[in-house]
Amino acid sequence: MPLHEEHKKRAGRNYALGGILLAMVALFFVVTLAKLGVI
Repeated sequence: MPLHEEHKKRAGRNYALGGILLAMVALFFVVTLAKLGVI
């Protein structure tokens, strides 16, 4: 089954959202460690 343009757009959007989500999780992790005085 060939990938159509819509599938490529959706995949790109999913990767972008995944990256943003990952960045937010990492940020919360660092903020939490900072509040605990670990770093």
